[in-house]
Amino acid sequence: MSELRLMAVHAHPDDESSKGAATTAKYAANGARVMVVTLTGGERGDILNPAMDLPEVHGRIHEVRRDEMAKAAKILGVEHHWLGFVDSGLPEGDPLPPLPDGCFAVVPIDEPVRRLVRVIREFRPHVITTYDENGGYPHPDHIRCHQVSMAAYEAAADHVQFPDEGDPWSISKLYYGHGFLRRRMQLLQDEFAKYGEVGPFEKWLQHWDPEHDPFANRVTTRVECADFFEQRDQALLAHATQIDPNGDFFRAPIEWQQRLWPTEEYELARSRVPVTLPETDLFTGVSL
Repeated sequence: MSELRLMAVHAHPDDESSKGAATTAKYAANGARVMVVTLTGGERGDILNPAMDLPEVHGRIHEVRRDEMAKAAKILGVEHHWLGFVDSGLPEGDPLPPLPDGCFAVVPIDEPVRRLVRVIREFRPHVITTYDENGGYPHPDHIRCHQVSMAAYEAAADHVQFPDEGDPWSISKLYYGHGFLRRRMQLLQDEFAKYGEVGPFEKWLQHWDPEHDPFANRVTTRVECADFFEQRDQALLAHATQIDPNGDFFRAPIEWQQRLWPTEEYELARSRVPVTLPETDLFTGVSL
């Protein structure tokens, strides 16, 4: 096992294509082994593409989303593993309703940690990416994904924890992905304005204090991956039940994105190797 190995841990199928996908595609293309681990099946995701709002899809959403994930993984050039938990859904209302029995966000945390530790010890990643303590946004599965990832990062290296799940493995570095950066949205919004158009980020920006971009202050690492933005978009479109090809996500031309913001952003949250910040490579400091 002489190659560099990266593991990206995500809550639902399609998260791997909307968060850090150009990074994973780049590393896979450059010879690293890359594995996406999806913690739930996305069974409770809404059908967000009108073209896929069909009776035959409603009746087999779990199977459809598995097929979509397989297509996206092939496009990105990554390996894939299902951890096997049930989507919790996104509760709505005031007060919020209880989460469904047996869903990922309510099962005792030791079980998903144990399963993830087993995958880590088998794949032996040097670097792992996941979500921050807020889940990127406060979906219960995203928050639990953070909790499980952090616990597994520690437990995988500890021979006392889960001794039946393989030989201990120490992950060198753990990152949080930060995709929702106000400055990026503003740059693209301004580009639309130059052409007399209203960009897709207006509703975001008008509720966001321009002086307060908390995620930007947390970024430690910017990975240049503009050459893989088209691959990222193709992987996202593979999740046809979730992604409307005519939606706002695809309104900004790739050429604008490549010119104005050619990177994906991360926060180094844990490291067992010496680092110098800022970085431009998730594997900086990692030795084979």
